Amino acid sequence: MTLEDFSRQWFNQLDAPTARTLERALEGHDITTAEAEALLTVRGRELLALLLVADELRRRTVGEVVTYVVVQNINFTNICTMRCRFCAFSRLPSDPQGYCMTPSEVAECAAGAAQAGASEICLQGGIHPKLYLYDYCALLRAIKQRAPQLHLHAFSPFEVWQAARHSGRSVEDTLKALRDAGLDSMPGTAAEILDDEVRPRLAPNKLSASQWVEVITAAHRLGIPTTATILYGHIETPRHQAAHLALLRQIQQQTGGFTEFIPLSFVHQNTPLYRGGEARPGATGLEDARIYAVARLMFQHVIPNIQVSWVKLGAKFAQFCLNAGANDFGGTLFSESISRSAGAVHGEYMPEQEFHRLIRDLGRIPARRSTTYDLLEVFDGVSAGV
Repeated sequence: MTLEDFSRQWFNQLDAPTARTLERALEGHDITTAEAEALLTVRGRELLALLLVADELRRRTVGEVVTYVVVQNINFTNICTMRCRFCAFSRLPSDPQGYCMTPSEVAECAAGAAQAGASEICLQGGIHPKLYLYDYCALLRAIKQRAPQLHLHAFSPFEVWQAARHSGRSVEDTLKALRDAGLDSMPGTAAEILDDEVRPRLAPNKLSASQWVEVITAAHRLGIPTTATILYGHIETPRHQAAHLALLRQIQQQTGGFTEFIPLSFVHQNTPLYRGGEARPGATGLEDARIYAVARLMFQHVIPNIQVSWVKLGAKFAQFCLNAGANDFGGTLFSESISRSAGAVHGEYMPEQEFHRLIRDLGRIPARRSTTYDLLEVFDGVSAGV
């Protein structure tokens, strides 16, 4: 049997619905929510075929460059009263382990990151009951005064929503104030699963799916780009995952404001949701691979960049997922507290040279990027240390 004969026989053994969906995707058609749900359950030959198609669509969309960003994460407070059941980071105001950094402390940390070569600060914290819009603006201004060259990627939609409520302002006015204080872009976190059947079990005190959409679309209207995320591997089903992806695609078709999509695998060990027996112990490796691949098929025309979360997956499996439709390795981070508090064991910093090694091992080209995916330096040489 020749390789061509083997390939033909192998693909002929795919189940017919999967084969039709993959063929339609390769022809450039958008897959439906129902097709995405079905793909999120495939195994065996069907899974391998899905990965091959996702990798091919990645190649057509963004080529062979794998990007990363040099970023400092600053989790400026862990004080939060929301009691989200998937979170092990937050502390109540009375907890002696609670902290809240001052604007000068945050600015000092950011200035150190800029000296070390960072181009971005990712600034997020808990929902502190005594922080108002003025306080969030003060953090941004302090950083811009010390290190004006840094891109400020700050505040989840939930933080924006709470700042608006605390200050008696509209969401749009709140975003304008943050933008004027130095906000450049926003993380699209706090999305979890955008389904109000699931959200009350994850975070009963959090903003609803429609409120999350309201903040994100308002940011996009004001020219503030955001990421898009999903938190999976807990109590949701493939139906919820597929509907979440479809909603993100719809938003992007309307606004064009998402810079990238970041699947976030649930880190379960220390969370109340898992310890209470309600959640499964995180996603399996197949679940991880499927969601990256299906995302590439869902977003092939609207969101070119799909990022692996090496903190949650580990560097080796994150590298593998770059063969499943992803094209971005995330950030160096320097410091990261939220995943680590939940039980992540994969570290909080990855040097650029390690990104280069893992990317070159794939036969791909490493490149340092900006937050909004401008290429800052492409490392297409092979000399040591580049």
